[in-house]
Amino acid sequence: MSGMDEDQDEMLLGIGAFARLAGLSPSALRFYDDCGVLPPAEVDAVTGYRRYAPGQAERAVLLRRLRGAGLPLVEAAVVLDGPAERGRAVLEEWQRRTREEARAAGAVFAEVLREWPGAVPARVVLGGAELAGAVRQVVPATDPGHPLLRCVLVEAAGEEVRLVATDRYRLSVRTLRARTVPGAWPGPLLVEAVELREVAEWARGAGEVVLEVSGAGRARVRDGERVREVCLTEGEFPAYRLVLEGLEPVRHRVIADRVALCAALERDSGPVVVRTAGDEGLTVGGVRVPALVTGPGVRVAFDPVVLAGAVESAVGPDVLLELGEPGCGPVLVRSADQGSFTTLVMPVRDGS
Repeated sequence: MSGMDEDQDEMLLGIGAFARLAGLSPSALRFYDDCGVLPPAEVDAVTGYRRYAPGQAERAVLLRRLRGAGLPLVEAAVVLDGPAERGRAVLEEWQRRTREEARAAGAVFAEVLREWPGAVPARVVLGGAELAGAVRQVVPATDPGHPLLRCVLVEAAGEEVRLVATDRYRLSVRTLRARTVPGAWPGPLLVEAVELREVAEWARGAGEVVLEVSGAGRARVRDGERVREVCLTEGEFPAYRLVLEGLEPVRHRVIADRVALCAALERDSGPVVVRTAGDEGLTVGGVRVPALVTGPGVRVAFDPVVLAGAVESAVGPDVLLELGEPGCGPVLVRSADQGSFTTLVMPVRDGS
């Protein structure tokens, strides 16, 4: 029996060796022991020397990673020892919170850099016709009666410019390929839909236009010698990325004839039921619509005006509808021929 105890003792690691294995300092290990989140396998009763089992390394490494990402120790303990679902909830909430904090900090630094003496104006180069088409697609999702939702959000990152609009019942997002010129981009811009329509009309015939942002509340578009000032609106656009990140996994996909789907939606003024079931394909308000359907059957109701507007904004003869759990979230409306445009439409109560 004493031989087995000696073998077990030989397997244990001193605090220095275990610290190297886990990527932690000995002082951190002592701290985590005192907090009760990573106690050693054995403590010498005379010297107080801590020894750890190699199997504890996985827990120690996870703890190091969580703490390195900024997770408070109390919440890290939940991840380590709590039920799996509770641990997942803690991680997802911390992920959401840190993303928001990073975006907020990035916006502050962008604003300071933009106003810093000698700052270079930010510029992106876009196709004129492409910009005009993108504006046509997203502007219908604005709300003219709301001071912020009557605006389109304009974001630039890397080689992309994103236009976003929402009226709370739908959310339209169009991504454009762009060529960026070095400069301090100020972060998200808000442009009223009426103003953006005029900019789009101005840019429609241009091969390329340059969007230039040079200061707080100041922007312009250039086409060679032609220059048009763009009025910006101050305010904070809804956190649309949280909506996109929170979507349920897609369980149902429908590729439908766009014109036929619009025609079926225009037949009803009240909530219209969209249904898929086996070989019946797609029915909208009782009207069969040519479609390819994958996934289990689904029944969900929409405001026909809102859904029709999203379908009409798509490009090409076909439109792709994607749904998660029926009745639990929006439908994703995509252009089958243009993956850079997406509209989310919220369902309504099925009154039938």
